[in-house]
Amino acid sequence: MYHVERPIFNEGYIDSELLHRKKRTPKSFQRRIAEHLRCSSEKAKSVVFGFLPILTWLPSYPLKEYLFGDIVSGISTGVMQLPQGLAYAMLAAVPPVFGLYSSFYPVLLYTFLGTSKHISIGTFAVISLMIGGIAVREAPDSMFAVNGTNASQVVDFEARDARRVEVVVALTTLVGIIQFVLGLLRFGFLAIYLTEPLVRGFTTAAAVHVSVSQIKYLLGVHTARFNGPLSVVHSLDAVFRNIASTNVVTLIIGLVCMVFLYFIKDLNERFKKKLPIPIPGEIIVVIVSTGISYGMVMSENYGVEVVGKIPTGLLPPKIPDFSVFPNLFPDAFAIAVVGFSIAISLAKTFALKHGYSVDGNQELIALGLCNFMSSFFHTFVVTASMSRSLVQESTGGHTEVSVTYLLAIGFVFQPLPTTVLAAIIMVNLLGMYKQLKDIPALWRTSKIELAIWLVSFFASVLLGLDYGLVVAMGFAILTVIYRTQWPDLIHHPFFPPQSLSSYQSFVLFLKAEECSGIKIFQSNTSIYFANSDLYVSTLKAKLGVTREVVAGPKKQMDHVYTNGQMNENNTESESEDDFFLQRLTPIHTIILDFTPVNFIDSVGAKTIKSVSQQLLFPKKTLEDRLARSGLIH
Repeated sequence: MYHVERPIFNEGYIDSELLHRKKRTPKSFQRRIAEHLRCSSEKAKSVVFGFLPILTWLPSYPLKEYLFGDIVSGISTGVMQLPQGLAYAMLAAVPPVFGLYSSFYPVLLYTFLGTSKHISIGTFAVISLMIGGIAVREAPDSMFAVNGTNASQVVDFEARDARRVEVVVALTTLVGIIQFVLGLLRFGFLAIYLTEPLVRGFTTAAAVHVSVSQIKYLLGVHTARFNGPLSVVHSLDAVFRNIASTNVVTLIIGLVCMVFLYFIKDLNERFKKKLPIPIPGEIIVVIVSTGISYGMVMSENYGVEVVGKIPTGLLPPKIPDFSVFPNLFPDAFAIAVVGFSIAISLAKTFALKHGYSVDGNQELIALGLCNFMSSFFHTFVVTASMSRSLVQESTGGHTEVSVTYLLAIGFVFQPLPTTVLAAIIMVNLLGMYKQLKDIPALWRTSKIELAIWLVSFFASVLLGLDYGLVVAMGFAILTVIYRTQWPDLIHHPFFPPQSLSSYQSFVLFLKAEECSGIKIFQSNTSIYFANSDLYVSTLKAKLGVTREVVAGPKKQMDHVYTNGQMNENNTESESEDDFFLQRLTPIHTIILDFTPVNFIDSVGAKTIKSVSQQLLFPKKTLEDRLARSGLIH
C-alpha cells in the first residue's frame, strides 16, 4: 500500500516560489531578419548540402560494396522502365515516346536532388491516368474532326496529339512549380492529411479506372475516351456496344501476354531469395511480341494496332504554353499532392527499413524541380513507382547511382502491338487490387477507417479521380470532427481493494466494482466548443442528475432530489443554506479524469466550471471553499 500526501499549490505560488520564470527580452523584428539573413560558412555549407543531398554520400561512396549491386539494380529497373514508359504514355493520352522522355530526364535530376536511396522516379499508372483525363478534357477528339464536328468523321490525330502534348507539358510545369513552392514553404507535412486508408482506397479506385481504360486496347476495339463523373460506366458501355468488332488476334496476343507475365511475376515472388535478379518478364514480352509482329506484319495482315512511329534521340527544349495555366491549376494541385504523397510514403518505408532518414520538404523540392525542369524537354508528371522501387531495392540497389536507362533503342519497338502494353499495365495493377484485403482487416480494427477507405474508393470510381480525391479528403476531415465531437465518455469504477489499487472500464473487466458515493468520469479527447454540451449531458446522465440548480430558494417545488432521494412538497420554510447545499445525487466525490485531454478551450473551461456549480454547490459557496483551500485568491 502507498500513502501519498502533498500540499495543494496555486498557480501564483508555483510561478513565484517554485519555477522562477526566466526573464526573456523579445527580439525586435529587424534583429530577427538580420539573424536569419546572416551568412556563415557553416550555414552556407548546410544550405548547399541540404539542396544537393548527393554531396553528402557521393564522396564516401563505397565502390566495392555498392557498385555491382547498383549496376544490376539499375539494369533491372531500367528494363522495367522501358515498357512501362511506353505503356503509361497511353494512359497520359500522349504518344509513347513521351513516356521514354519522362523515364530519362527526371531520373537524372532526382539523383542529385532526392534524399531517398531506393525509390525509382518515373512514370506511374495513377498519375498518368489523371493526366490523360485532363488532356482529353482540354483537347477532345471533337476539336480535331475533319470537315465537321461529327464524332464519326475522321479525326486529325497528329494535330490532336500535338495539342495534348502541349497541355500535358504545361500541366507538368505547373505541378512542378506547386511542388517546389510547397517545399520552400515547408509544407512537407501535407501528406499527413492523406491518411493511409484514403490513399489505398484512392489507388485501388485508380486501378479500376486504368483497367477499364485498357480493355479496348486488349480487345482491339475503337471507342471514345471518357472523363469526369461516371466515366467508368460510360467506358464499359462503349466497349460492350462495340464488342462485336473485337479483333481476335489482338485479344489472343493480349491474353497470352497477361498469362505469361502473371506466371513470371509469381515465379519471381516465390524464388526472390534465390534469384540474383528478377526474371525480366516485361522486356521479354516486349521483345518477343515486337519480333513476331514485325515478322508477320500483323498491323497490315491482321489489323493489329501497333505503337507506331517512335523518333530516335531527344527533342530540343521548348517553353510550355502558359496560357492554359488558369484552366489547369485545380488539377495540377491535386496531382502535385497525390504524386508527392505516393513518393514520400515509399521513401519513408525504405528509409525505415534501411536505417536512414528522408526529408519531406526536400522531397517536395526535388519532385518539383524534376517536373518543372523536365517539362521543357517534353515530359509529363512523374513520381515514385511502387513496382520499380521494390525491384530496385530487392536487386541490391543502395543509392541513386542505380538509375540508368535506355532511350536510344526506342525506335526498335515501333511494331509493338498496343495490346501488349495493355497487358503489361493490367498485370502491374494486380498489386493494387490486393489492397481490397484491407476491407476485412479494417472491419476488425477500425470501422471509421474502413468508412474512409470505402468512401475514397467509391467516390473516386464514380466521380473520377479528381472529384473523388476531394470528396475523400472532406470525408476524412469529417471523421476527425466526429471522433472529437462525439468522443467515448467513460464511467470508470474502482477495482476491489484486494485486487488492484486502480480503476478500469466496466465493459472490459468483470471484477470491476463501483465504490459507493464515488464517480470517475473520463473523456478520451479534448473538451472544446463542439463537444462540451455532450460532455455535460453525458456526465449528468451517468450521475443520475435530472434537474438544474434554481436561481433562488423561495419557489415552491413539487419534487426535490436530496442525496438522490425524491422528497415531496419542499416548502419555503427550508433555509437558504439547506436548500443550496442539497446534493443532486447521492455522490459525495466526483473525479474528472483529464489524462487523455490535450487541450480545453474557453467554452470547455466554462463547461467544467458550470459542472462544478450545478452538481456540487452554488457559485458563492464554491468560491468560498476554493479560497479557503488556497486554490484561488
